[in-house]
Amino acid sequence: MKVFAALALVGTAAAFAPAAKQTSSTALNVESTEVGATAPLGFFDPLGYITDEAKFERYRAVERKHGRIAMMAMLGTFVHNNKWTFDGYISPSQGIKFSDIDSGIGGLFQVPAAGLLQILVVAGLIELAWWPASKLDGDYGVRVGKINNWDQEPAKELRQKNAELNNGRAAMMGILGVFSQELVTHQNLYEQAASQNFSPY
Repeated sequence: MKVFAALALVGTAAAFAPAAKQTSSTALNVESTEVGATAPLGFFDPLGYITDEAKFERYRAVERKHGRIAMMAMLGTFVHNNKWTFDGYISPSQGIKFSDIDSGIGGLFQVPAAGLLQILVVAGLIELAWWPASKLDGDYGVRVGKINNWDQEPAKELRQKNAELNNGRAAMMGILGVFSQELVTHQNLYEQAASQNFSPY
């Protein structure tokens, strides 16, 4: 469990790599830095860590991707903590039902090895082929009617991209908090809220 939490911390730290500012002779594209530069911090790079466009674009892509993963993780936490599971068996050969899997992070270690392998294979296909990580702008052309019809309503684009980054940032902190509190209290998010055990001591 502690190893899992440590890995989560490392991944989240990478996702929160500071945004860029101009600190050397290599100027950054002002338009590209507008996305994610929201109140109250605005354009945040207090250590001058990112000095060129290529580095900025890569770390912005890392932040965006980790934010998307964290949002899915938080959604999964809410769903699984409420005991919403698939009917039937996750492993018929071993007699393990979906409902037998714990709703906390310990449930990851109860999934059969073949199931974990399937998850990794699907994630790899998404990462390398379907929505490749090499596309740093993160826009895979997914449009949902008028919700994000940026070509017809360009004003939506900046607002929605900022909303995605900010929600992702909140989700990264949220899922890190869920992992941490479960390791300390040995209760998942639902159990801790139901028992009103909001103190880790």
